[in-house]
Amino acid sequence: MRKSGLFFTFVLALLVGAILFLFACSSSSKMSSGAPTTVNVMVSDPATCSAPQGPFSHIYVTITDVQVNASSGAGDNDPGWIDLTPALPQNPQQVDLLGQANNQCFLAMLGSTTELQAGSYQQIRILLANNGTVVPNNQCGSTANCVMVSSNPSMAQPLQLASESQTGLKIPSGQIAGGQLSVAAGQTEDLDIDFDACASIVSQGNGQFRLKPVLHAGEVSVTSSSINGKIVDSLSGQAIAGGNTVVALEQKDSSGIDRVVMETVTDSTGAFVFCPVAAGTYDVVAVAVNGAGGSYAATVIVGVRPGNALGSVSLVAGTGTNLSPASIIGQVATTTGSTATGADISLSALQPITVNGSSLLVTIPLAAQSAATANLTTAAGTGCPANTDCASYTLSVPALNPSVGMYAVGNQNPAAPASGPVNYTVDGLAFVSGGGGTLDCSPSEMQTSSTSINTSLTVTPGASVTAATLMFTGCQ
Repeated sequence: MRKSGLFFTFVLALLVGAILFLFACSSSSKMSSGAPTTVNVMVSDPATCSAPQGPFSHIYVTITDVQVNASSGAGDNDPGWIDLTPALPQNPQQVDLLGQANNQCFLAMLGSTTELQAGSYQQIRILLANNGTVVPNNQCGSTANCVMVSSNPSMAQPLQLASESQTGLKIPSGQIAGGQLSVAAGQTEDLDIDFDACASIVSQGNGQFRLKPVLHAGEVSVTSSSINGKIVDSLSGQAIAGGNTVVALEQKDSSGIDRVVMETVTDSTGAFVFCPVAAGTYDVVAVAVNGAGGSYAATVIVGVRPGNALGSVSLVAGTGTNLSPASIIGQVATTTGSTATGADISLSALQPITVNGSSLLVTIPLAAQSAATANLTTAAGTGCPANTDCASYTLSVPALNPSVGMYAVGNQNPAAPASGPVNYTVDGLAFVSGGGGTLDCSPSEMQTSSTSINTSLTVTPGASVTAATLMFTGCQ
């Protein structure tokens, strides 16, 4: 009786296991046999560095492919890379990143695929043509990628690449809206690649330019995905005359710092638009310098979503006898730990704000430099610390605390700038020099909120303050 009972129990367990196995296989089959998704791929670039305020009239890149991978850790040769633009390798598309967008805000339509299965994809990469590629109707002359400076707009200067043409420009999950590209079976998705060209060009100092790509991506709506508004003087209610007004669209990163996702400048009426914008919640940060060199405090509007119209956003001008911006000057040095080595550095000026009782560091755009952040490359020099390469910098910033407000329908009414000391933090991110945006050094991010004499990094109008040196070690 015991043996037969045990045998019966054993057989029953096998039958149940087999049924569960077949059910699982059936369910898996249904999951993988769903209708493929159609993905349309576009490229956009709201820009700050275009003429006449900025240094460039054109920035051309030639794109040969766009691919995705379900794994966040996939390497260059991973077999899981899937082609989103299968027709592009045979027909590379040259795109002017400072060109005129179409009425849906895109600079170019790169192609589409219907071969993508439903699921989540953690990486995107864009491949560029090497500069020796023959490109039909080439706007760069004899090179596939180039820049044209506003002082000589008819002369194309080659844009140097690193590994971009072979391994692609990587967009990791941290730079994809929502952390991943999620697609549903049988649906049509519109994927936008936002190419921040103005933050991606590194001047070599010898008249040559190199690409250090800054990219973001996300699913967008082609009908209602813009954020727009008008920047005005808080007293006159009119556009800020002359000078330059830079507006940044920012989101918190994993360390809780508001990083720039897009940047643009206003037109002569003070109007600005970010388009297309991927789903999510953003902070809009605006700052200006007028035609007389007078500085305005940054205004931060938090809780903004695609489709929101901000109306008028006021900026508060400085008061007193000196209305000029302040200058933060400093030095960045890079070393392996024992010998000098160079790196690309992206610098940001951060200011603290308080939102719903919590403190947040936001990136303050550099209006005088027509950019949200500053790029530099360390190199050997007589003023470098021992066994390092280095570079000096100057960041022109408002000598006022920010105005902060929550998004509201209609015109925005942020609180007046707080009184008291105006403090900054200088943030630096290190990248492999010529490495296509690969992070370098250990750690790859450094900050200082202190001066070279170990006091708070507090600024005053028209004056310079020297920040403590950012010393990156463990660099390649």
